[in-house]
Parts: sequence; structure tokens; C-alpha cells
Amino acid sequence: MFSGALSAIVTPFRDGAIDEAALRELIEWQIQSGIDGIVACGSTGESATMSHAEHERVIKLTVDAARKRIPILAGTGSNSTAEALRLTSFAREVGADGALMISPYYNKPTQEGIYKHFKTIATTVDLPIIVYNIPSRTGSNILPETFARMCDVKNIVGIKEASGSIDQISDIRRLCGDRLTILAGDDSFTLPDMALGGKGVISVISNVMPRETHELVAAALAGDFARARDIHFRLLPLMRALFIETNPIPVKMALALMGKCSPEMRMPLLQLTGGATEKLRSVMKELRLI
Repeated sequence: MFSGALSAIVTPFRDGAIDEAALRELIEWQIQSGIDGIVACGSTGESATMSHAEHERVIKLTVDAARKRIPILAGTGSNSTAEALRLTSFAREVGADGALMISPYYNKPTQEGIYKHFKTIATTVDLPIIVYNIPSRTGSNILPETFARMCDVKNIVGIKEASGSIDQISDIRRLCGDRLTILAGDDSFTLPDMALGGKGVISVISNVMPRETHELVAAALAGDFARARDIHFRLLPLMRALFIETNPIPVKMALALMGKCSPEMRMPLLQLTGGATEKLRSVMKELRLI
């Protein structure tokens, strides 16, 4: 179910509130552009600054707008197991196809604590779970050996791997084989990850270039790595530009330059300005996006 190019979609804001009309339009554009799935309320969706009610509203709105045309993953992670359990239960109730769950952040649990966190939720809520490993945000790394233990847990079906380590991806693949679907968590790692047996990406750049991101992943899944490389190299400057500042600051500005939504962020994140905006604009002009 969860393979291909999945967009970690932004959450548009206007005057401090969720811009629901803009979000619906973004979702429709993504679907019409051939995207393979959408993640609501991930890091790119600024879930960290949304209230619980807003978080739930965005998940439900995304599920409703997609109308089962593509799979929807709901971001339901938390550093509190009880809170993650509540959010995952909500996602199931409103019809999400799965949950993307970040490893508990800030409190830095042991590997045993991480394992039991995910096992508790996966065996309590009957919903497929993608485990999200991003040590740069959480302060802890899920080791390949811990993923190997998760292979036998009901409802844990995949990994969004964003450690930035090819060695880690290799070890996960070596230990887990096909028992867990591996999705790249960084756009620039999509191609090398798929060369090691990964099945796609949960993407930031696909917010801006959904069709091309889908085509890159589709080519790699079909074994046409020459075509996939060509698309990768074409998109690489934008992949880098979208991380010129903390994600999702640049991608929000990119969508604003395209007239898709406001660049508004929620503090403590601030809008992209000055030279960074001009660098982003230059790359987008080269790609004829604006």
C-alpha cells in the first residue's frame, strides 16, 4: 500500500488559522499530478505548532479531500506513548490508511523503550504504522537491530528512514529484508535508498514538483535507474534549496512563489527572506516553476 512518492504535505496558514481552502486545493493538485500518497501532519506540515484540535482537523480534512483515491498517512507521533495512542486511534476512526509515527523525541528513550512504544500502539490500534526515524529532530537513533525486532510486530509495516546514513539503510535492509517497506526520508537519498531495495520516498520536494517526484520513483521501481538518475540530477538543486533553512520554511515560500498558498509560518519558525529567498527563486526559475 505504501510505496512510490508520498508528499509530506505542508499545512497552509492564513492570519494564524489553517487555510482549509488552500489545503484542499493543494491535495487536489497533488492527486491530479500523479502523487502516490499524502502524509498529513508530519514535520513538513508543522504539526509541532498545531493544537490537538487543529491536528485532528487537518487529518480529517485530508482524508475527506482524498476520497480514497490515494493512501493517506496521518502523522500521529508523540514523545508521550499515551498521546500517540490517542492520535493513532483518531486517525483510524476518520479513515486514514495508516499512521506515520516519529520516534519519541526530547526524552530520548532507550532502544527497549522505543521498541515498546511502537509495539504498544501497533498492537492496540488496528492501523498500519510507518516508523519515522529522524535522529536530527528526535535526539535518538532507532538502531537497525531494533527495526529487526519490529518486523514481527503486527501493524508495523514500514520505515521512513532519515538518519542520513547509507550504512544504516544497508543494515536495516540486511536485517529486515522485505518484511518492512523502507521509504527514504530525505529527497536526496531517494535514489540510493531505492538502489538498496527501498520502495519510495516521503518527500518534501514533491510539494512543489509532484509529477516529477512520482516519475523518479516510478522509474526506479521499474528498474530504469538511468531515467531515475536523470530526474534526480535535474531535481537536485531544488532538493538542496528547499533545505537552505529549516524545513518547511523554504518549501512554504516555494509554494507561495507559485501562488499555491501563503508563506505564513507559525512561530518560532519565520518566513524565508532576503538572500535565501532569492537563491530559492533562482533555482525555481531554472526549473521553469515560476
